[in-house]
Amino acid sequence: GANAEYLCMPEDGTVAIKPTNMTYEEAAGVSYGALTALFFLRKGNIQSGQKVLIFGASGGVGNYAVQLAKYFGAEVTGVCSTTKLEMAKYLGADKVIDYTKEDFTKSGQTYDLIFDTVGKSSVSGCKRSLKKKGFYLFTKFDFLKLVQILWLSMTSSKKVIFGLVLKERAEDLIFLKELIEAGKIKSV
Repeated sequence: GANAEYLCMPEDGTVAIKPTNMTYEEAAGVSYGALTALFFLRKGNIQSGQKVLIFGASGGVGNYAVQLAKYFGAEVTGVCSTTKLEMAKYLGADKVIDYTKEDFTKSGQTYDLIFDTVGKSSVSGCKRSLKKKGFYLFTKFDFLKLVQILWLSMTSSKKVIFGLVLKERAEDLIFLKELIEAGKIKSV
């Protein structure tokens, strides 16, 4: 971060005009939270009709992941704490799970995508909860988890996507701006 009044950007830099229906403060979260959620959901090949679980559904990335998954036509389960359940519903989650009271990996439900936006899920638990060709997405790097997911990827048909968004694209910001202006996603 910087406290600059002006910033020089390359011509092909990741820049878009702020959505007209957002304040600057609200728009600031889009450049990280929404872009990260969009990147991972696309990498997970999200499709209409899929069952998607968002772990950390009320956080900076998770709240946009819930909204974008709904936009793409998925059935969304949001996992968060007791105090955030209503917010996850407000954002569009079809079902919510309070992780302080229930372990989603022991429910018997399976998902096409499990997106851990906070790095708190267990690889072995998520493996049981993924459909045969499901995707496990997570944004937080953890060496032990890396070893486990490499093993999971080598020994099953389930896919794992992790890491950082390496290349932000102006087209993605413009896509998000259009969704925001159309009222399809919002900042909370």
